[in-house]
Amino acid sequence: MERIGKYIVERMLGEGATSLVYLARDPFTNRNVAVKVVKPEVLADPEHGHIFKRLFVIEASLAGRLTHPHIAAILDAVNDGANPYLVVEFVAGGTLEPYCRPDHLLSPERAVEVIFKCSRALEFAHRIGVTHRDIKPANVLIEDSSGEIRDIKITDFGAALTGSKDITAVSGIGSPAYMSPQQVKEHPLDHRTDIYSLGVVLFQLLTGRLPFEATNNFSMIYQIVNDDIPAPSSLRRGLPPRLDEIVARATAKDLDDRYQEWSEFSFDLADLYRDREALQMTNSEIADSEKFTTLRELSFFKDFSDVELWEVVRMSEWGKHPSGTVLVRENEPGDYFYVLASGQAKVVKRGKLLNVIESGECIGDMAFLTHSLKGIETARTADVITLGPATTIQLSQAGLSVTSEACRHRFDRAFLHILVERLTLANNRMTQSA
Repeated sequence: MERIGKYIVERMLGEGATSLVYLARDPFTNRNVAVKVVKPEVLADPEHGHIFKRLFVIEASLAGRLTHPHIAAILDAVNDGANPYLVVEFVAGGTLEPYCRPDHLLSPERAVEVIFKCSRALEFAHRIGVTHRDIKPANVLIEDSSGEIRDIKITDFGAALTGSKDITAVSGIGSPAYMSPQQVKEHPLDHRTDIYSLGVVLFQLLTGRLPFEATNNFSMIYQIVNDDIPAPSSLRRGLPPRLDEIVARATAKDLDDRYQEWSEFSFDLADLYRDREALQMTNSEIADSEKFTTLRELSFFKDFSDVELWEVVRMSEWGKHPSGTVLVRENEPGDYFYVLASGQAKVVKRGKLLNVIESGECIGDMAFLTHSLKGIETARTADVITLGPATTIQLSQAGLSVTSEACRHRFDRAFLHILVERLTLANNRMTQSA
């Protein structure tokens, strides 16, 4: 059986201009990985070989740094001179490419959801000084579930900039159809080149074609530098004008007209997703992008990092409830609690109103904390009933147990903050009544 280092090769996954990618098994962890082997002839190239060696070293240096739920993790890097290789997290669903065909397009809301997750991942990379520089559908891996995109992960940072001096573009690095005007003109680059490329991917997901199509790279580059990208709605009926505006701003030729920050791009995508009528959405499902932006706006989660918020998105259960829904019943076990994402709820005991809970506040947290700290069943002491339509985020002991230590620490700090506020309020009331 063929091996690459300690990794047992099962089959080839694909071939790029500079590398071969294999599906392999790590015998120590018994999990599948993707092994990316640099082609020997690329390293031996007399003109550009030294640049490709440097690019490999840059990508290898990212191992352990790009830890984000929507970035394929670089697990290992071996630079043995003749056959250097990287080991990357394996994602079984393939790439985003099939969803860029006219006969296999995603719904507009799903396309927005995918691009939102990409934008958050690329902002994370930008914050640690990394610009991808080769964003395209082939570098967006998908986690597939019964033909549906469950999640995405960005991969292949082989052309990345990491704060060091720019590397002059060479043949085989980057994909001209997705390059910004600044990239094709070999100008100094920053994260806004990735914003442009992601805007092109959004255009392609919406329309099933590239904004510029040409028979050769020279014609493609001319169009990128000189022509305007058409509005997606001109190629696909029913797309809202706001989506045209987002694509136009992401792909603006002038850097000053483009989104300046990833957060601006992400906010516009999330804001559009909330407009269910504009996107002609008929289902009531709460999308991950909506969950993420909602969490970011709630005071309970204000100190959570993006990575920790994505953990919360994955392990929490969300629900929309009509008025009069009993969320918590007296004497029920307290092994979970809610954060009220929207709406109001009343706390009632034996028909007497004790309190009104507002959006952003916790429900059932005291019983949950007692259950967690003492490890014993703790019953609820009152009923909690919605006052009008409400959205809840349910968090359980089982869900918290699978999060990272850093995420659990954030929950501990949030609970401590709540307890301090309640003690301060109780003390003030006692002082005033004295």
